[in-house]
This record gives sequence, structure tokens and C-alpha cells, in this order.
Amino acid sequence: MDNRNTEHKNSHDQIIAQVKSYLKRLGAGEALEQVRADFVREFEAVDASEIMEAEQELLREGTPLSEVQRLCDVHAALFHGKTKQEQIANAEAEVAKMVKNHKLERTAELVQIPGHPLHTLTLENEALKEVIKECLAAAENGHVSGKQLAKIRGLAVHYAKKGDLLYPHLKVRYGISGPSDVMWTVDDEIRDEFSALLKSAGEQDVSWLERMKAALKRADDMIYKEANIFFPNCALNFTTEEWYGIYRDSKDYGACFGVENGIWEEAEQVKNETKPQYAGDDIILAGGHMTAEQLSAMLNTMPFEITFVDAENINRYFNAGPKVFKRPDMAVGREVFSCHPPKIEQQVRRIIDEFRTGTLDKVPVWMEKEGHTMLVTYMAVRDREENYLGTMELVQDMEFAKEYFTGNKNKRS
Repeated sequence: MDNRNTEHKNSHDQIIAQVKSYLKRLGAGEALEQVRADFVREFEAVDASEIMEAEQELLREGTPLSEVQRLCDVHAALFHGKTKQEQIANAEAEVAKMVKNHKLERTAELVQIPGHPLHTLTLENEALKEVIKECLAAAENGHVSGKQLAKIRGLAVHYAKKGDLLYPHLKVRYGISGPSDVMWTVDDEIRDEFSALLKSAGEQDVSWLERMKAALKRADDMIYKEANIFFPNCALNFTTEEWYGIYRDSKDYGACFGVENGIWEEAEQVKNETKPQYAGDDIILAGGHMTAEQLSAMLNTMPFEITFVDAENINRYFNAGPKVFKRPDMAVGREVFSCHPPKIEQQVRRIIDEFRTGTLDKVPVWMEKEGHTMLVTYMAVRDREENYLGTMELVQDMEFAKEYFTGNKNKRS
């Protein structure tokens, strides 16, 4: 390692050590203003990643997660206005001078792409800020309306996106555990507090209003942390292909604060078509991979009798196990119509023909069999282009549901 690299590493290590010392002082109960005064005097600015690294080192050194999490909100107050990212955002004239800050550049670049996950999450935060302002003003006036409270519910969707799509990936794929270990915990606390407040909103006494204002303040602080610490670390680390996957997965979530998931044209041009293939003992599927033994065991564990008939009307698969509707192994490879008596055959043909033409997707049939209430469901199986691949039949014993809803839970069949 040359001298320049050694000096850079030593400087970086010194910064991390100094940031850790500030956090430890806060943890020991020292006044925020005193610690911040020392910070302002000794540092011109600090990078968001250095805050995160300091918190991660505290965790590695044995500081309890609960303690680091407790300090999380205080950290935001300590560094608010002093991160390089925020200085740049608040001083447009200095942007050109700070162009080397690749993390901020990358974040700003992605946030400007319509439909990109960071673009959508940022729009959600902008809308959330307005909700927070509105509710804080209402709380100060002594009453938060039902309509205003309803708006806050959108926060759960925003936090779910982070928790499902971003926190785990940053931790598992890149070994950056700070946000997952600390910020995720704070998210849950904020969400739980709002849930409790909404349930008791009929009694908006002084205590309730103070709790509401405190929860709104924490939510506002989290917006700051996302924009200046969390999003920049995601932007710097995640690959374009990973963002494509996050974009596709984000489509499963509804609108949040009125912000719909936008269309990211670049990602839409990339097909996410994973054709089944083998890698060693694993079968690679669109949703993951498993061995043939695992796949077979999983299908056999499902509480259904499963049949798959291909597009040529040939029986291709029966799962194993005892069955109310018997399916001999010899029937695999035969035409499905040969397995039905003449009075049923025409009905089966009609259903499959409609599946094939696309005029029908599912047919549920309720019946009694051997003293049990059974649900037989026929479903069309199609590929991503909606081409017909075959028909699946699921048979499920529904006695458990009947017993539950009739209150006869102790009955044993």
C-alpha cells in the first residue's frame, strides 16, 4: 500500500473513530448541544457513509442494538445540516465544487428517473412531509380529524417497501447491516405507534396529542435519514439489474399517499423471463431455485390433490399421497378425457376449450364426497404472454373451514 493510500485510510479511520466518540457521548447522556458544538468546531462536514460505519462499528464492538436504535433519532439531530449531502442540496452554488461526491451524484441521478424505485420513494416522502405538516398543525390545534388520520396509514406501505425490497438486500448482498439493524427497527416502532394512536383516536386528550406530535416528528426525521443516509448507500451499491428487480417487485404494492408506482421505461424494456433450467441439482425457476426432490416434496405437502394436464390434453402430473379422487399412476400419459365417464366428459371438454380460447380462467365446483365437503377448482395455466399451457385441477377437503365457521371446531372427521 503506497503512502497516499495509507494516509487516506488513516484519515478515514480517524474520522470514524471521532464520529463514534460523538455517538458514545450522546449515549452516555451528554447534552446534544455540547456534543454538536464540538462536532461543528472540529469537522467541516461528514459523509453519510461515515455515520453508518460508525454505528455498525458500535454494534460490532458489543453496543446493544437497542442502545444504537435509541440513539438513532439523536444522531439525526446531531448531524442534521452537516452532512455533505445536505450541504450540497441546500447550497446550489456549491454543487459544482462537490461533484466528486459520487454517492450524492448517483442518488440524484436515480431520483430523477421517472418510475425508478428511488424516484417513487422520494415522491412518497415529499407527500408524507405534507401529511406530517397538516397533522402537526391539527395536533397543535387540539384535534386531528379522521380524514387526516387516514392519510397517515400510507406510511405503512412506504415502510413495507423499504423493509421488503431494500433493507435486506443491502445487508445480505453487500454486508451493510446498519440500516437493517437500526433504521428498520425505528420504522417498526413508528408504524406501531401510529397504529396504536389510530386505534385510540376517539380520546384525543393532551397525552394522545403529545404522542401524536412525537410520532410525527420521528417520521419526519426518518425522511431525512432515508434521503441523506439510506438512499445514497443503496444508490452507490445496487447494480442496474438489481434496481430492475426491485422495480418489478415494487409493482406488488399499492399507491402510497396518492403516489402511484410510475413506469420506468428502461426497466420495462428488459424482460424478466427466467426459463426453467438446471444448475447442478437445482431447477432454476422465475421465483427462485430448488432441487427436484424439494419441489416434489413441496407439492406433496400442499393440502391439495394436484393434477396437471398439458396443452395437448394429456395427463402430465399427479402429486403423491392419499386421494379422495383416485388417480392411478397408469393414467399419466393418457388423454384426460379417458379418465372421465361419458356424462362428465363433455363438461370437461367444454371447460378446457374455454381455457384454451381464453374465455374462461377458473371453474370452482363444490361437492360432497365420502361425507366431506370438497372444493374442486379447475384453472387455466398460462405463460407470461398468456399462451395456454394446460389445465390444473386442485381438490381440497373443506371440512376444516365448515367446522370453523359453524363453530364445531372439536369435530374430528
